[in-house]
Amino acid sequence: MAKRDYYEILGVAKNASDDELKKAYRRLAMKFHPDRNTDDSTLEQFKEVKEAYEVLKDSSKRSAYDRFGHAGVNSTGGGPGGFHGDVGDIFGDIFGDIFGGASRGRQARQRGSDLRFSLELDLEEAVNGITREIRVPTLGECKTCKGSGARDGKKQTCTTCGGVGQVRMQQGIFSVQQTCPACKGAGEQISNPCTDCNGQGRVRETRTLSVKIPAGVDSGDRIRLAGEGEAGAHSAPPGDLYVEVRVKPHHIFERDGDDLYCEVPVPFTLAAMGGELEIPTLDGQVKLKVPAETQTGRMFRLKGKGVKSVRSHRTGDLMCRVVLETPVKLTREQKDLLKKFEETFTSGDNRQNPRSQSWLDGVREFFERMTS
Repeated sequence: MAKRDYYEILGVAKNASDDELKKAYRRLAMKFHPDRNTDDSTLEQFKEVKEAYEVLKDSSKRSAYDRFGHAGVNSTGGGPGGFHGDVGDIFGDIFGDIFGGASRGRQARQRGSDLRFSLELDLEEAVNGITREIRVPTLGECKTCKGSGARDGKKQTCTTCGGVGQVRMQQGIFSVQQTCPACKGAGEQISNPCTDCNGQGRVRETRTLSVKIPAGVDSGDRIRLAGEGEAGAHSAPPGDLYVEVRVKPHHIFERDGDDLYCEVPVPFTLAAMGGELEIPTLDGQVKLKVPAETQTGRMFRLKGKGVKSVRSHRTGDLMCRVVLETPVKLTREQKDLLKKFEETFTSGDNRQNPRSQSWLDGVREFFERMTS
């Protein structure tokens, strides 16, 4: 009986992509799988689908098939006349891609877990950089067995799986491969476990490390210390340690990226007549010239007085916001002087109080709209 065309079997065009081939194969394999059908004829259809996919998914076999047909792949093809896989392997091919598949050999040694350590810094320390010592609770390599888990350092090949880390379970016509329950996939067993680490190769300890914090870091930045995480079980590689920076609030400055912000209290006399103020910066004090008639909330920018970025190396600015300070605990004499000062303003002339006049105009317009 002549073989059917492989593209026809899968129901795809001859220029079908690899993804289209895989989707068609999965759909048909699920449809004809013997576990879902009682009709014996579906097994042959199942094998036919498998044979077609095995050829077409291989670029070299597909090229030979496209040029010479079935004759080009007879030596490598399968099918009813050349299908050599078992149903268990087919079952793994179908569901392996969907559910992650099973390892076909000894499991790779799993590295130790990564650790995170939260480190609090003052603003000055974050801006200028610092080297700090930290104490990290962790799982370290057992010194007695040198991480092997065996008291004498020797391990034997697992007798259950023969060292491959996998065992094959037969369930009817299906053959399912799973992790060896005896050695947990390691392929080795310990007959004389280390008593200090209970055969795990790791012990709990607190490690002291020196961490160099670069200048310009900010809250949320992480510094990776490779190999300083938890030790891996049974001599597996260690994980990494991530030091996460948290900058404590500052009593003067507030940081936003590379810029710093601060509020500067200004006496109302200086704001009215103008003058100079000494402003603190991370580099020391500088003089800020305040022009006459400065209003509260005005922002002054001091270029290059912010934070130097740890990434771009750009230096931010210091933004100073003026806040007019109202005198408190006035003496009777001071109150009398303020009253006399208030009387010097011409009644009805608000040119010396432009903000008050603007606010009163806005209030008047609001009530006019409400009553109209």
